[in-house]
Amino acid sequence: MDERAVVELTYRPRPSDHRVGLRVRERIKRTGILLRGGLVLLCVGLWVLSSVGRGSINVGSAVPVLIVVLLVWSRTWVQAAHVQRIVGWQGEYRTTVSPDGITCRTDHSTLIQKWSIFRGYRETEGHFVLLSRDPNIMILDVLAKRDIRETGDLERLRAILDLRIPRM
Repeated sequence: MDERAVVELTYRPRPSDHRVGLRVRERIKRTGILLRGGLVLLCVGLWVLSSVGRGSINVGSAVPVLIVVLLVWSRTWVQAAHVQRIVGWQGEYRTTVSPDGITCRTDHSTLIQKWSIFRGYRETEGHFVLLSRDPNIMILDVLAKRDIRETGDLERLRAILDLRIPRM
């Protein structure tokens, strides 16, 4: 394998990285907007209907609506914290991106993923988020740009991704 075609990243996963990946997945699937919007509309509608039925606005009935809205809004934060608990204990990750695929090593495991597992990737301001082919996008690989150490690796990583999987 050509050494110039390989990009290496060394990092410790952060909850903020997981949040970026989960948000990208929600935008691709459009589930976040539907879930949040539908639930907020339902709660506000029930609150308005109950207020109209009584003829006055009851502040006490607004509290459960606010709690539900906060829970729906915080769902991505809770999921990111859960993912961090799953992967964070493994310590430092050493990831190699090559034309053959992605290899991710820790002191406890090695994960090899071929490009065929991914449907595409989305580039954000600080990350590359790779999305799996399955309908629910259960596999997300989040590569933080801050973890790229060598000059030219960012362009090399982008070139490898563009060659192997489509941008979304």
